Amino acid sequence: MKDTTMTHRSNITPPSMDIVVPCYNEKEAFPHCLEVLGNVLCNLMSAKKVSPQSKIIFVDDGSKDNTWLQIKEACSKNGFVSGVKLSRNRGHQNALIAGLSESKSDVVISIDADLQDDVHCIESMLEEYNKGSDIVYGVRNDRSTDSVFKRTTAKMFYSLMENMGVNQVSNHADYRLMSRNAVDCLLNFKEQNMYIRGIVPLLGFTSSKVYYSRDERVAGESKYPIKKMISLAVEGITSLTITPLRMISALGFITCIISIITAIYAIIEKINGSTVEGWTSVMISIIFFGGVQLLCLGVIGEYVGKIYIETKGRPRFFVEEKQGGNDEVK
Repeated sequence: MKDTTMTHRSNITPPSMDIVVPCYNEKEAFPHCLEVLGNVLCNLMSAKKVSPQSKIIFVDDGSKDNTWLQIKEACSKNGFVSGVKLSRNRGHQNALIAGLSESKSDVVISIDADLQDDVHCIESMLEEYNKGSDIVYGVRNDRSTDSVFKRTTAKMFYSLMENMGVNQVSNHADYRLMSRNAVDCLLNFKEQNMYIRGIVPLLGFTSSKVYYSRDERVAGESKYPIKKMISLAVEGITSLTITPLRMISALGFITCIISIITAIYAIIEKINGSTVEGWTSVMISIIFFGGVQLLCLGVIGEYVGKIYIETKGRPRFFVEEKQGGNDEVK
């Protein structure tokens, strides 16, 4: 996915970098996350690979535990830590957008608080950025730490998204580097139903990949069980493609052809004097096609519902409080 026409940035001043970390009920994982990311950031600053203005931005997505209290304490003790608290839970994608909106640095890296993504790739991402990439995707090439069920459902998820026409990087979640220009362009997307994994490739900037092995979660529970994986898939598909609507049209066309063939068959049998009898077959047909119609209405309703939400133009989130940096808003 590399572009041979990249413009190298190696000889310029080290870029400022923000690491955006969405958090939701991460009281067990937060101390480890802060320590590891803090060490990574300090090492990069010491090596003069990023500027001293670099920082970590933690976004509390309406946590019900003491995650925000820990973020506030970290901000008071570390000058490189900032915090943003949303007024209520708005979902991972909106929390990520809130963090990206808060960042003003040259480079922004997004990563989940569980740190199952390899933080050592941050340096590799910066190297790709210096070579000219505006977007660097963190891609998992080994999911051996996941359960068989998790690996299977993940594979089905990416396969489904690809078959539905969603343009996204396989085995890439939300661990990525984006340049200032790429972030500004991403923030121009104003829709409520934001599926960032599918939108970032649409930006069209020079991009590359770094590969890593997925680690086990150090603490807490996964925020993406099978129910949320299905919800995320529906969100991505209905936000980025109309393939399901086209499938409904194709299904309707096929059903009409079958109905015509069945009608011709019934007429021929009637002429020959051997009418087709059977209450069961008639009821099965009615129930089957009734189910198909309800399913189609459900898919159409999903799209209509999204249109309804988008036309309201409501804000995606509200910031209740900020900590760290040069400003503190309550």
